Amino acid sequence: MGPTPSNASIKPAALHRVCGFTLIELLIVVAIAAILAAVALPVYVEQVRKGRRSDAVAALSAIQQAQERFRANNSSYAGQLETLGFASAYSPKEYYLLELANVSNTGYTVSASAVTGRAQAADSNCARMSVTLQAGRIIYGSTQPGCWSE
Repeated sequence: MGPTPSNASIKPAALHRVCGFTLIELLIVVAIAAILAAVALPVYVEQVRKGRRSDAVAALSAIQQAQERFRANNSSYAGQLETLGFASAYSPKEYYLLELANVSNTGYTVSASAVTGRAQAADSNCARMSVTLQAGRIIYGSTQPGCWSE
C-alpha cells in the first residue's frame, strides 16, 4: 500500500467546509418568492371577487323566479321581498344587499349592491348588479360591462 496522506497534507479550507446556503442565495430566493407573490396575489383576489359575484347572480335569479310565480297568481308583481318569501334583504352569503324598485303591473327592477364594509365592496367593477323587467323584456345591468358573463 502506498503512503496515506496525513492531516498536514490536506488543505485547511477542505477541513472546514460547511454545507448550506449563503446569505446571498437566501436573499435571492426570498426576492423571487416576493415577486411571484406580488404578481399572483392581485390575480387571486380578483378571482375570489368573481366567485363571490355568483352570490348576487343567484339571489337576483331567485327573486326573478319568485316574481314570475307571484305574477302568475296576481295582477302585478310583488313590491317587497318579504311578499316573495325572502326573510332577509341580503343575498344568501350576505355579500350583497337586495332591493326591489319600480314595481308595476308590467315590470320591476331588482338590484344587488355590495355590502359596505365587506370584502366584496372593493369589487368596484361590479359593485352593483341588477335585473330589470320592462313589458316582458329582461335587461341585465351592472356598473361595468361583463359582470354577468364572467
